[in-house]
Amino acid sequence: MSLTLLSLFIPTFFLVSITPGMCMTLALSLGISIGVKRSLHMMWGELIGVGLVATSAALGVATLMLKYPDAFLFLKLGGGAYLCWIGYQMFRSRGKLVLTESTQEQPELSRLQLASNGFLTAVANPKGWAFFVTLLPPFIDSTQPIAPQLSMLIAIILLLEFICLLIYANGGKLLRQLLMKRDNVRLMNRIAGSLMIIVGLWLALGK
Repeated sequence: MSLTLLSLFIPTFFLVSITPGMCMTLALSLGISIGVKRSLHMMWGELIGVGLVATSAALGVATLMLKYPDAFLFLKLGGGAYLCWIGYQMFRSRGKLVLTESTQEQPELSRLQLASNGFLTAVANPKGWAFFVTLLPPFIDSTQPIAPQLSMLIAIILLLEFICLLIYANGGKLLRQLLMKRDNVRLMNRIAGSLMIIVGLWLALGK
C-alpha cells in the first residue's frame, strides 16, 4: 500500500472510532459496571460485527472496481465528499452523544449475551455500512492489487477498534465525567470533524 494513504487512513479511522458512539459508550458502561475483563466478551462480538460489515463493504467495493475500473474516480470523489460531510456533521455537533447522569447497573448477562450485544450494536448501525462503503475506496491505490490492500485496511480497522474499545472500557469514572460535559464532547467532535474535512478534501482533490 501507499505509505501516504496508510499514514492518513490510520489517524482518520482512529478519530472515527475514538469519538463517543454506541459501541464506545457501551464499552465504557460495561467497563464501569462489570469490569474490563468481562467486557472483553462484548468486544469480541462487536469486532466480529465490525469485521463482517467491513468485509461485506470491501467485497462490494472490490467487485465494483474490478468490473468497472473507471468507477474508481467516482468512488474516490464520493468517499472524500462523505468524509467531509461526516466532518461537517461532527463539527456542528452540540454534544448529543454526551452521557447522562444515570448510573444504572447492568443486568447480569452471560458471555454469549454480552458478545451478542456487541455484535448487534455493530451490525445494526446503518451509518457503519455507509461509512465503510464510502471510506475504503479513497484509501485504495488503483495501480496496485486491490485484495491485499483491502485485507490490510480491514485488519487495521479491527485493531484500532479494539484499542478504542479498551480505552473506553478502562476509562472508568474519569472518562465518564469527561463525556458528561457537553463542552468536552463538542470540543472532541470539532477537532475530529476539522481533521476529517481536511483529509476528505485531500483525498477527493489530490492525485
